[in-house]
Amino acid sequence: METVGLGFHFEDLPVGRRFRTIGRTVTEADITNFVNCTGMVEVLFTNTEFLREESDIKQRLAPAALSYCFAEGLLVQATMQHTGFAFLHMELNVEQPVFAGDTIHVECEVIEARLSRNRPGRGLVRTRNQVVKQDGSVALTYTPLRMIKCRA
Repeated sequence: METVGLGFHFEDLPVGRRFRTIGRTVTEADITNFVNCTGMVEVLFTNTEFLREESDIKQRLAPAALSYCFAEGLLVQATMQHTGFAFLHMELNVEQPVFAGDTIHVECEVIEARLSRNRPGRGLVRTRNQVVKQDGSVALTYTPLRMIKCRA
């Protein structure tokens, strides 16, 4: 019987392949739980009076780290089960904030794919991932390099 939900193999990820994940709405509870769990208890994330009176940002702000983590969660669920072996490197740019009530999804493009020289049966894949809000604007862009299982 076929198992659904398994990740992409190296051979499924040629340079130029593009795909997107499903969306996820960021809630006030998500922000509160993430901030408390990580210790990111900065007033931008915990004090609505500060936002109202002193900050240039007036809405309930999500840490960029939360947006990145949600993006990775959306990708792991859809693309890496049993096939993603290592997260090796990334560069990340924050383009604009994500607020409570925003719905985000991830748009990926494979920009590098090569077989590992040191690990037989493994490939290295780099993607350009854009975390996109419901209005089509980009919140984050990051370029992870991952070690992925080969089929053969």
